[in-house]
Amino acid sequence: MKSLAILGSTGSIGTNTLEVVKAHPELFNIHALACYSKINELIKQIDLFKPEKVVVYDPAAYDDIKNILMRSETQVLYGEEGLLEVVSDPEVQLVVNALVGFSGLRPTLEAIKHHKDIAIANKETIVVAGELVLKQAKENDVHVIPIDSEHNALLLLLRQYQKEEIRKVILTASGGPFRSMTQKELHKVTLAQALNHPTWKMGKKITIDSSTLMNKGFEVIEAHHLFGLDYQDIEVIIHKESIIHSMIETIDGEIYAQMGPADMKFPIQNALTYPEIHGNSYPKMKLWEIGSLSFDQPDYDRFPLLKTAYRAGKEGGTLPAVLNASNEEAVYAFLDSKIGYMDIYSVIDRCLDAHQKVDSPGIKEIYQADHWARDFSKDMISSLS
Repeated sequence: MKSLAILGSTGSIGTNTLEVVKAHPELFNIHALACYSKINELIKQIDLFKPEKVVVYDPAAYDDIKNILMRSETQVLYGEEGLLEVVSDPEVQLVVNALVGFSGLRPTLEAIKHHKDIAIANKETIVVAGELVLKQAKENDVHVIPIDSEHNALLLLLRQYQKEEIRKVILTASGGPFRSMTQKELHKVTLAQALNHPTWKMGKKITIDSSTLMNKGFEVIEAHHLFGLDYQDIEVIIHKESIIHSMIETIDGEIYAQMGPADMKFPIQNALTYPEIHGNSYPKMKLWEIGSLSFDQPDYDRFPLLKTAYRAGKEGGTLPAVLNASNEEAVYAFLDSKIGYMDIYSVIDRCLDAHQKVDSPGIKEIYQADHWARDFSKDMISSLS
């Protein structure tokens, strides 16, 4: 039985992970849960899974749940220090990092330092510090297992072939809700429209990233680090049905695809049980119900952030950290109705152009780049507001 710590347990990935655990009580035990502030949801999870420890990041929510659980056997911890304590706990074997944003980096590095395998949905960690994270994972004999459906699919596909047999990998993108919109129409996009994803049910931040294709740009950078791929060998293709999650093309021109329902429980289970594969009772895909599958090239003029992400990844250094920080600030400003949809693009491009890149950064330089980019982006957001 594998003992888990789930960071971000009340979010989309976290709740789906707990559904997988519930479906396989013989395989998994919940040792610790962590959330930002959704304590009502967290209390339900505590009642069901009986973790030894929980972490709450928001100070007001921490005070509330500490009072509620005063006589409970579950220990309540606070903030980042609480996250660091649970990921270093000797009882934990696998850390599921489903945190949102840059906040996932330090707990990941701490978990690796304590020889914990990581099932990672927190793509920002790999985007901003992929080289550093994967280097430390190798030194500590730790597996970093992707939960994202695209990278989880590549994990399964690539282990069937030698690297020299692969010509390229193909990441599929649904295209989000605006794949058919004109440039003029994109300037009028509302928050409600941007949050209405056609195929996936996700958190607000990642849903906006999906609509701008920044999410796919992040996944390109992730694929580079996770699988040691050159950027020229990573292709993105629009596949609106979200049935094929990734493909590989071998040097003889054959293309192999991984297909599955648009249901995160499948890649989550694969990540939790890696390298083994287990059965489940989730609803299975019926090919005759799908009908046709469509493919198209991404439009880099209407969705320039995909090109921007390729640029940041190729140039490397601290540029990916700046890309992530400016995107976070811009997206949250849009979610708070401080800026318009197309302003997201302007904030990120201006921030990247203004940054003086540091090559081969350590953790100190990555944090400095993150802080600089947030300050720059906030100033620009204020001027746009």
